[in-house]
Amino acid sequence: MDIFSAASLSALLQVIAIDLVLAGDNAIVIGLAAAGLPSEQRKKAILIGVLAATVLRILFAAVTVKLLAIVGLLLAGGILLLWVCWKMYRELRTSQADEQEATEALSNSDLDSDSKVAGKAPRKTLGQAALQIVVADVSMSLDNVLAVAGAARDHFWVLVIGLVLSIGLMGLAASFIARLLHRYRWIAYVGLLIILYVALDMVYRGAMEVWPHVNNAVS
Repeated sequence: MDIFSAASLSALLQVIAIDLVLAGDNAIVIGLAAAGLPSEQRKKAILIGVLAATVLRILFAAVTVKLLAIVGLLLAGGILLLWVCWKMYRELRTSQADEQEATEALSNSDLDSDSKVAGKAPRKTLGQAALQIVVADVSMSLDNVLAVAGAARDHFWVLVIGLVLSIGLMGLAASFIARLLHRYRWIAYVGLLIILYVALDMVYRGAMEVWPHVNNAVS
């Protein structure tokens, strides 16, 4: 059965690693946006972020799978995912202080023992934080779905598991994953390498798909 083949299990392991890293990355962005709010509004902002990310992942998954079947869009998706890798690499270089503020906001706990939860973050309104979160969610949900769809390839069940897992990680374990990646940064870099591999594989497969059409047009 396809579900037990080496290719599908390899794709599943890639999807799990991608979901873990991108869920943590998304959680930190949400935490940074919510950190500047009063404590009573912080949970509302985080909830808005998780719900928006959930809806967007489902919508993007429904569209992306169909789009990647169009000749040329697999190559375009791979190039876009290379840009995601660069963006993620820059985000991994976020200062330890900013990450600490984001993690405190997510867990609603004073991790640095300064008697404040995310007390150093710039103040903002709930509307400003919600807008910042939703804009970030659009980009990061597309990143997640594109990476998962690229890793899953033709294994539809892997794509479904990846989507469910990414939503579950965002909704139930965002704070834990953010702390895990904050403490063990190497996990995030391993995930980045896997996403880079998926991007290069998509570029290669997309180029092989497009080449016959280009060759026919030239000849």
